[in-house]
Amino acid sequence: MTESYEGRPLPRPYDEVVDQGLGFDLGTLHSRRRALRFLGLGAAAAGLAACGTGTSGSSSPTSSSSSPSAPGQSGASGEIPEETAGPYPGDGSNGPDVLAQSGIVRGDIRSSFGEFSGTAQGVPMTLELTIADLANGGSPFAGVAVYVWHCTREGGYSLYSEGVEDQNFLRGVQIADDAGKVTFTSVFPACYDGRWPHVHFEVHPDQASITDAANAVATSQVALPRDVCETVYAESGYEQSVANLSRVSLDGDNVFGDDGGALQLATVTGDVASGYTVTLAVGVDTTTEPSGGGGPGGPPPSR
Repeated sequence: MTESYEGRPLPRPYDEVVDQGLGFDLGTLHSRRRALRFLGLGAAAAGLAACGTGTSGSSSPTSSSSSPSAPGQSGASGEIPEETAGPYPGDGSNGPDVLAQSGIVRGDIRSSFGEFSGTAQGVPMTLELTIADLANGGSPFAGVAVYVWHCTREGGYSLYSEGVEDQNFLRGVQIADDAGKVTFTSVFPACYDGRWPHVHFEVHPDQASITDAANAVATSQVALPRDVCETVYAESGYEQSVANLSRVSLDGDNVFGDDGGALQLATVTGDVASGYTVTLAVGVDTTTEPSGGGGPGGPPPSR
């Protein structure tokens, strides 16, 4: 019986490697494509790798997904995997388009804006993403527009889920500063049934381009570390997340599962009382073809 292949656990250890299923085959293909890209063995391999939903590797035992950066770089250690935007993007690609609304460019996304009113409750969270321009040597990607969105502490998505269809909170855009950094003030998201706790984001070339989802140069997700999630979910309002988290894992997630979120697992500091700071270095390569957006992402339960 073989229990692993190329360092990756086999989902069917009693079967041959060729009989492990489509998900395992795709993960193996991603791993080989990334190896080709690292070795510089052809632009074709690089283009193929950008079309996948993840990269291959082992699950990180820490809450950090970033490597120390060289001077003048933003710290991204590789191209962020292209992922689905899920069924609730709010970018016009599947129903509502919050990006066309005045007021979407904001740092504090806890409250609704425009015609809506309401504030999302939960443990405070500051999200910091630092975007690197890999096509230009990993330099800070100043001026790009980053759209982020995530679920409430109850697991619903504004504009879509029952009970919050008349809200547009937990969605916002920031423009990267000279260091390629954007910062959002929010609340810690829930773990809903079937998905690992996460935050969605899209990177657009500039503010003027955000009104068309097709302009995004990268679509991905931030994975949150288990230890922090367990602490947060012990707080009032997150009760359903406790059971949901117990039934999922990074390795089994339909988005992060091919590599355990190696380039997407955030570093988190702080505590429940003062709030948490979630940081991730995001490498974006504009020479590869983005393939995120649309598709399933594990729908949250109705509210």
